Amino acid sequence: MAKVVPVCSSSKGNSVFVGDSTSGVLVDAGCSFKALREGLALCGIPFEAVKAVLVTHEHIDHTKALGQITKRTSVPVYASDGTARRLFSDKLVEQTAVIHPLSEIKSVPVDMDIDFFHTPHDAAESVGYTLKFGEHKVACCTDLGYVTDEVRDNLLGSDTVYIEANYDPVLLKGNPKYPPYLKTRISGDHGHLSNGCSAEFCRELVAKGTSRLILGHLSQENNSPKMAYDAVEKTLKTAGMSCGVDFTLDEYALHFLLGGNFAVVRCFIFLLRKEKLWQYILYLWHLCLCLLIRSSSISRMW
Repeated sequence: MAKVVPVCSSSKGNSVFVGDSTSGVLVDAGCSFKALREGLALCGIPFEAVKAVLVTHEHIDHTKALGQITKRTSVPVYASDGTARRLFSDKLVEQTAVIHPLSEIKSVPVDMDIDFFHTPHDAAESVGYTLKFGEHKVACCTDLGYVTDEVRDNLLGSDTVYIEANYDPVLLKGNPKYPPYLKTRISGDHGHLSNGCSAEFCRELVAKGTSRLILGHLSQENNSPKMAYDAVEKTLKTAGMSCGVDFTLDEYALHFLLGGNFAVVRCFIFLLRKEKLWQYILYLWHLCLCLLIRSSSISRMW
């Protein structure tokens, strides 16, 4: 049975693997190629299992590894026409790269029925994806300012939904680092879903049969995993839905889940050589925390 494995998930990088250890697809590739390969390996998935990359839109936190993937591998990349044009014009891939149109998405060599739907976001032609295998259906949907009828029609009835809960409105409003125009962009109809909006949609999803919710694309600056989790759980509990009975709920807010850890390991070695013991202890604590979170995440996924 196929699994849904967030490889990286945050406002700085997003990539989700759907499949098993032998075959599957990546929805987006928003971390470095190295971090992507390492993240998959930590989950027991060799990069060779990736049979296609499905791009949602051209923003760098969803496309960072595409240049290397199209240059160094034969993995086919699929994107909407609008997104493809921006990938080339923004020089995110080389001009010689092959980007397959979504009209060819049925030819992806995996045992899944893949489809797409449009999402309201400030990109050229942003989309989300549904993936069916047997009687199971998975939906991946991030980067949308609000839930359109098209989004709702495609996601309702899915067994597993990977949905964004990007920001807490109070944190966003009070964030002194964000200028007014950026706050307006994030909270607008072509921005991102707040925790509250995501929670309301999750209630609809569970009412129509969704049994697993995965919250992703959480902002490091304007959200926290606990705030996102609590907002969704509270809304569903108020509607009479019980976590662990009617649905399961996971939240992923780790950027470069493995790549970041390897960076810490490399830093350990450097600090040991420099005999900066106090910094070594600090980084060791950080690594243990990352691995603990990651271990917990993997146990829930598998």
